[in-house]
Amino acid sequence: MTKVAWVTGGSRGMGADTALQLAEAGYDVALTARDQGRLDAVAKEIEHLGRQALPLATDLTDRAAVEAFATAAVERFGRCDVVCNIAIYQGPGAFELFRDTTPDQFATTYEADVIAPVVLIQRALPLMVEQGGGTIVNMSSSSVFLEPQGTVKENGWSLAYVAAKAGIDQFASILNVELGDQNIRAYNVEPGFVAYGDDLAEKLVKYPGMPVAPPESIGPAIQWLVEGGEAAERLRSKRINLPSLTFKQGLLADWDGPGTIYPRP
Repeated sequence: MTKVAWVTGGSRGMGADTALQLAEAGYDVALTARDQGRLDAVAKEIEHLGRQALPLATDLTDRAAVEAFATAAVERFGRCDVVCNIAIYQGPGAFELFRDTTPDQFATTYEADVIAPVVLIQRALPLMVEQGGGTIVNMSSSSVFLEPQGTVKENGWSLAYVAAKAGIDQFASILNVELGDQNIRAYNVEPGFVAYGDDLAEKLVKYPGMPVAPPESIGPAIQWLVEGGEAAERLRSKRINLPSLTFKQGLLADWDGPGTIYPRP
């Protein structure tokens, strides 16, 4: 039976790249984000690869909508082998100073970045147990352990964002302890500093000296982890920098690693 992956944030950048990489590896993909048009475009690419796609726009701050996405994915495919929680909240409060962020905005960020992954994982787990295993990939952030060089208005990040990322940062360690004996693997990954197209120049100015990576460096590493093997198993206890893993394993042709231009001139 064809394996199935659920991917959030699948309309662009690293989420879309992950969905396509998994499709190339033979997975059907249920993908979600806010923009139905962008999701439909990625779904067409998945279908061109010979796999099935379920693109469904979802507001991750709406718990009922997240439940509805999971229900639709189960009804369409009947199984779940991989959950990739990649999306992040980018609405009001996501880019504000602490003093300007309301408690409700903190709660909304937490709802999208922590509770939505909880809902999806809990919906997927019974399927994974019944199937005899599965993989969970949760997107953390280097902001969890780095000190900001400035405020979110300069070259740092908001407390609402990093607090939510700190919440999801420990999912894998707990899930591996609780579910590892049922052949369910969980990975805690982070993308470093990813630049999207025209955003590259801005990122290089805002974060001088940081090893900026392209979104194309994310999906190959996630696919490598999902496909397993002893080398991947050994990383379950780590916070995994995806661009570094992609470069180390030689998964992206014509790329010389974080901090270099892609594709190579």
